[in-house]
Amino acid sequence: MGSTKSMATRPTRKASAQPPARVQAKSTGKPTAGSLGKAKATAKAMGKASTTPTGKIAAKPKLMTRAAVRSFIEAIAATNPEPESELEFNTPFTLLVAVVLSAQATDVSVNRVTQTLFAEAPTPEAMERLGVDGVARHIRSIGLWQGKARNVVELSRQLLAKHGGEVPADREALEALPGVGRKTANVVLNVAFKQDTMAVDTHIFRLGNRTGIAPGASPRAVEDGLVKRIPPELLRHAHHWLILHGRYVCKARKPECWRCVAAAWCLYRDKTPAPEQA
Repeated sequence: MGSTKSMATRPTRKASAQPPARVQAKSTGKPTAGSLGKAKATAKAMGKASTTPTGKIAAKPKLMTRAAVRSFIEAIAATNPEPESELEFNTPFTLLVAVVLSAQATDVSVNRVTQTLFAEAPTPEAMERLGVDGVARHIRSIGLWQGKARNVVELSRQLLAKHGGEVPADREALEALPGVGRKTANVVLNVAFKQDTMAVDTHIFRLGNRTGIAPGASPRAVEDGLVKRIPPELLRHAHHWLILHGRYVCKARKPECWRCVAAAWCLYRDKTPAPEQA
């Protein structure tokens, strides 16, 4: 399944929030190892985000206003009104298996192995019959394949034994399955059952903190912040809008701020300028 990348068109509506002035504590001289440790301890105690390489206490992440959150989400939504997962699946069961396999693996690598895996085992019954060695034969090219093969076969067995071979539309039941944590459950509930959940992966965790939409020290903190602050009518698709924006525009090492359609509302201070034309 494909997705549409954000285009380099800045929003025309007036920004409802402006980036705050940069504020940092003053530092006197070159820090020692001891002073760096104290700075980090102080930052943690004060609820600060981090310390800078010179030992200064970095400013606590700023929080985007609710009006700005709406404008930010609407801006990236306009580029891709009906976002879809980039994992390939055709049933709730194949979606569940694909998401379990995607841990510490790219969607592209997962799609490559599930083409043959799902052709041979598209149902829990077929997957259980295939067995651990049979599943492993298909997925050896992705990370952690041994444990994933065991989990896929065992979750198939449990679906048959406890849920009549159907994927449950219930968080507690999903998280009780092998290899299924909160993030995986959120993806399945959101995509297969159209529930308003927010699965926080590395991209969304980065965006929540970098942009100021929902800063948090843990994925759960970012998830709770996003669910609370994103307008309800935008929440179901927000997971895909944010993950695709993080994957293709707001990248980890060098965000492409110059082509971000939501840059006017983003609180990230060190925005990347457009590259110089040759």
